[in-house]
Parts: sequence; C-alpha cells; structure tokens
Amino acid sequence: MQRPVTKAVFPVAGLGTRFLPATKASPKEMLPVVDKPLIQYAVEEAISAGITEMIFVTGRNKRAIEDHFDKAYELEAELEAKNKQALLEVIHSIKPDNVECFYVRQAEPLGLGHAVLCAERMVNNKPFAIILADDLLYHEQKPVMRQMVDVFSQYGRSVIGVEQIAPEESRSYGVVAGTPLDERLLKLHGIVEKPAPEDAPSDLGVVGRYVLTPSIFDHLRTIQPGAGGELQLTDGIASLLRDEIITAYQFEGKRYDCGSKLGYLEATVEFALRHPEVGAQFRDFLRQHHGSQTGQRQSDSGNEPNTILPLQASAWMG
Repeated sequence: MQRPVTKAVFPVAGLGTRFLPATKASPKEMLPVVDKPLIQYAVEEAISAGITEMIFVTGRNKRAIEDHFDKAYELEAELEAKNKQALLEVIHSIKPDNVECFYVRQAEPLGLGHAVLCAERMVNNKPFAIILADDLLYHEQKPVMRQMVDVFSQYGRSVIGVEQIAPEESRSYGVVAGTPLDERLLKLHGIVEKPAPEDAPSDLGVVGRYVLTPSIFDHLRTIQPGAGGELQLTDGIASLLRDEIITAYQFEGKRYDCGSKLGYLEATVEFALRHPEVGAQFRDFLRQHHGSQTGQRQSDSGNEPNTILPLQASAWMG
C-alpha cells in the first residue's frame, strides 16, 4: 500500500533580491497578497492535501516566518480582552492544531537541491512534497498540491508539476520531455535545467510543486554543481530518473510567479477581486479608475482608449 504524503518541505532561505529593498530585512515569503503572506498560502495548499508536517528550510533573517506560525500570546490576549472573536479565529486558523512546523537552517546558499537535502533527516525516509512559495497557484475547487498527492497515491511514482511555457521562457525553467501516460500526465524521459529555446525538449516547464520519493536524497548527495554553480534539484531528479519512473503532471489552475514584480502585482489584483471582504469595492474602484483613465487618455491623445487593466482583471470586473 502506498504510504500517504504527510510532510512538505518549504525552501525559504533565498535572499529575495528581485524585491529589494522590501526584502532587505523581511523574508520575501512574508510579502502579503491582500491580507495573507505568500508562505501562508503555500502552507494552506499543503494542508488541503492532507499534509500535517511542515518543514521550513530557512536562512538568516527568516525569523519572521517562524514567528508567523508560532503562538502570539500577547496579541491573542489583547484580542480576547477586547472581545474581537473574528480576529482571534483568523489568528488561530494560521496553523491548525493538527499541523506541526519544523525548522532547519541552510547555512550557505548552495541551491535548491542543497536546500531540499538539508531536510533529509526530518523527512525520515518517507514520500514528501516540495512547495516553493514564490509560485502562488490557484484553483477554485481543488488546490494543486491536492491534485498532485492524488496522482502520487494512484501511481506510486514521484510527480513533478509542470505548465506550458512560451519557447523564449525556457531559460528560466527546468524543461521536461516525456510521453503521455494519462490525461495531463506524462511518463518522464528527461529534464533539462534552463535550456536555450533551441535546445528545450518540449514546451512544458517545471513549476514549484513536487511530490518525491525519499530516494531523491541519495541522488542529491552525489550530483555536481550545475546551472549557476549550485546544486540543482532538477539535476537530482534527472539522476533519480535512471532508477525510478517519474511522472510530470500538467496541473489544473493558474500560476502567479510571485518571484517577479509583475506576477506579484497580478496576484494581488486578482486575489483582491476574489476576496469576500473587499472584492466588490475593489472591483468598483478599478472600474471607476479604468473609466476615468480612459477618458483622460482620449482627451489627451484624441485616439482610441487604451486598456490599462490586465485581461484577467477586466474579466473579473465584468
């Protein structure tokens, strides 16, 4: 019988240089999308998949992540004294009682593969998930990690999350090659880290979601530094592929690359439009702003109005 996936590794030791100066003293994973930090969305996705042990691979200046999932006695006492029960429930929901958090330090920034290797003892020879909080994934009915754990449970093979990418984007992704195994599922033949477009084996790029067997650690210990002089998880997976069947799953849902400023802004707008508290008012604001800006541009240029909102936001506005 296939062992259940109860552990998730969150590599959160990165410096977040693309968001400086905001990340100079605060972890990039604590950047908020509306009213929750990125790392909380990632943990909630893991919880939705039945995962109860969260393993954070941290670095310097990452204490805020630990504090976020820790108990805040003073804050809770203050909210209790003022009878702010709704806010108390929000605080308590950050980490349900059945969820445990563990932390291990990555002493040097030696790559994603090395970060995962740092969690080996805590994984304790069990299948586990890897979630990169930079990739904020959304599906209304079934969160992506739930989809991937279900695939793992059905096939008993490591699963890598992939999505279709533009050819010119290949230098930013691990790119996979494979043959169809089932709907949205490939049997992996190869994986290449950040290939040139002409060398990319397909148009499917790896995103920050994995469910792996513990055998990956044997391979991460033996690989050599790859792209960027770092130990690449992609290279470890390519090595594991020589010993095990690995699947690539084209997940259902939308990905926001919150490691980039544009992706982060897109996520902020679209999650705000979905938000039960502020969504309607924010939609009205965007609609009014869109109208006033369009009128101003027509007045200034005498040309046809320019669309100033992303297509997705325009669709949400109705």
